[in-house]
Amino acid sequence: MTLTLRQLRYFDALAAEGHFGRAAERVSVSQPALSVQIRDLETALGVALVERSAGGARLTAVGEGVAARARRILSEVGDLESFARRETGVLAGPLRLGVIPSIAPYLLPKLLPRLALAFPRLQLSVRETVTATLADELAAGDLDVIVASVPLGHAAFEEVAVFEDPFLLAVPRDGPFSDAGVAEASQIAPEALLLLEDGHCLRDQTLAVCGTIDARRLRASGVTSLSTILQLVAAGQGITLLPRIFLDSVSIDETAIRLLRFAAPEPSRQVGVAWRRTNPRARDFAEIVGVIARCSSAG
Repeated sequence: MTLTLRQLRYFDALAAEGHFGRAAERVSVSQPALSVQIRDLETALGVALVERSAGGARLTAVGEGVAARARRILSEVGDLESFARRETGVLAGPLRLGVIPSIAPYLLPKLLPRLALAFPRLQLSVRETVTATLADELAAGDLDVIVASVPLGHAAFEEVAVFEDPFLLAVPRDGPFSDAGVAEASQIAPEALLLLEDGHCLRDQTLAVCGTIDARRLRASGVTSLSTILQLVAAGQGITLLPRIFLDSVSIDETAIRLLRFAAPEPSRQVGVAWRRTNPRARDFAEIVGVIARCSSAG
């Protein structure tokens, strides 16, 4: 039996997720279909790649080595496809774009119409998920380009910072946290701070700009949406830092919420674009950088 790229893609997803169900969701197939392909890959290679259990899937020592090589193969295949597509013209044909959740809902409504108008032959697919997953999928060749907070610190990526996204402090008008205005983010009391749940890079960025905050005093959070965080602030449940790109896209109830600027230098994040250095479609990605820059300058 000959191994296939499909088997490698499915195995790469399993290696990333450590769970057959989540891996199947990641590649948009049923769990039985993914399991069959993994079995076929093991048969083709003549080795056990996965230790299966009720709680998930753990790679064997051989599986770890195969996973690393499979990722390199898939990355090379992605670059080969990109090379062929480059010959069809700038931003023509399929392109797989990844965007983090704290940017996607506020940038894409401006970006997508501009891309469609300027590049009618572009066949765009969009993936929205957290930074770590996007970086893994970009490195593996599952995505062509991602929009995230930079720097990502990945040696294989080319990164371009596109615009600065400052943070503002959102404080309720009423309740115990209404007088929590501070000049610097480092002055925020941890018990007052509302954050997205673990895994979101915006949570990490907020904690970073808050300095030496005592994480043990933070409240547990299962919130995944900035809109929900904003509603919690309006209800007097706490305060939070919110990026300007989000605030420019929503209506703020000024009877319930105060937005405060921090003293200079303002805390902020850099929003940028990243792609693999080996991807030959740098000209396409430069065009995306330009369109995003125009979106941000248009407000």
